[in-house]
Amino acid sequence: MNKKPTIDFITLGCSKNLVDSEKLMGLFEARGYQVTHDSEHPEGDIAVVNTCGFIEDAKQESIDTILEFAQAKTEGKLKALYVMGCLSERYLADLEEEIPEVDGWYGKFNYRELLDQLEKKEGLDNQDEPGNLRKLTTPGHYAYLKISEGCDRHCAYCAIPIITGRHQSRPMDEILDEVRSLVSKGVKEFQVIAQELTYYGVDIDGKQHIAELIERMAEIEGVAWIRLHYAYPAHFPWDLLRVMREKQNVCSYLDIALQHISDRILSRMQRHVTKAETYDLITKMRKEVPGIHLRTTLMVGFPGETDEDFQELMEFTKWARFERMGAFAYSEEDGTYSAEHYEDDVPAEVKQQRLDRLMRLQQHISAEIEAAKIGQVLKVIIDRKEGDWYVGRSEFCSPEVDPEVLIPASEQLTIGEFYDVKVTDAEEFDLYATTRYE
Repeated sequence: MNKKPTIDFITLGCSKNLVDSEKLMGLFEARGYQVTHDSEHPEGDIAVVNTCGFIEDAKQESIDTILEFAQAKTEGKLKALYVMGCLSERYLADLEEEIPEVDGWYGKFNYRELLDQLEKKEGLDNQDEPGNLRKLTTPGHYAYLKISEGCDRHCAYCAIPIITGRHQSRPMDEILDEVRSLVSKGVKEFQVIAQELTYYGVDIDGKQHIAELIERMAEIEGVAWIRLHYAYPAHFPWDLLRVMREKQNVCSYLDIALQHISDRILSRMQRHVTKAETYDLITKMRKEVPGIHLRTTLMVGFPGETDEDFQELMEFTKWARFERMGAFAYSEEDGTYSAEHYEDDVPAEVKQQRLDRLMRLQQHISAEIEAAKIGQVLKVIIDRKEGDWYVGRSEFCSPEVDPEVLIPASEQLTIGEFYDVKVTDAEEFDLYATTRYE
């Protein structure tokens, strides 16, 4: 029997891409392959690059990574190179012509064919494997849980619907079965992700079922934390706040991208929400779920954004005092409404100046919010040990993007376990704490 080659997976882009990589890696492992993920020094026979095609910087990173591995193949250091994900879904024909060193291109939805075609090429027999296979690349105590694909919102600037198509909800029972399977393997914390999670279920029967899904997830024994990512402000399902308030294992945390506050810009963005509605939304969220931590994303430099529009955004950010916030400058994307109907008329230097001002403001807000936690006792889960510190997170912190809690390594903690800690100090984006307090 032929020896199966080792395979390096490289994942670029968002956590939704990561889930796709994990599922394909699970299938490879089930067929006897040895796989690695994001290795600092890839040494496998075959590389699989899972690409991002969302904005210009992400596309360039994907192309640079592909070219790096193509060069390794040319030099005889790599046996074969495969590419999957958003970039190849969006630009397949161009990429095939420009980078002939790639042995196979796959999009967002046909990557399962990669395994079958590779086995055929290697002269190996295809095998059936059980469903719900997945090799986690995260620490064993948490996982990302993707509940849908695609998006029906069609915001003017966004290429996601072009890449992934219309919103498609996964069947609820299938999702819950995956949660039970992951719990049986030691997962305690779930980051629920979708391009637009509040739309969950609408494509099935016309109704929003996200509150029902999260409530049923919360009732599964062993689910300690559920955290929600990528909500949409228009037609927000208010019952979700009740679930968040009543279920102790649903974190008081919501990632909701707002993009802007100026009515004129929101209209041009085709966001289907107004400034007044946005203010009301945040006010109600903070009232319904006391202590909720809101993460948002804001955009500067959208076509037609004036100094007055930007000032509105600054005033809104001062008022909202988001616990977590990211921001980025507008990037014109092929095929989007804004690319076809608007002139990208805000100069690059103005975009950068506005971005810098907005992030300086948020840095100040974040420092004040984190400093106010000094003296508080928080429940944290320990992710890892780094040098002289254990690194953990509270319910208000999502992995990779949010502040972390640093605890002296002398306190002898266990990775993947929960502890009550007292905050002793704070920086702009991190807390220091101890388990040794009275």
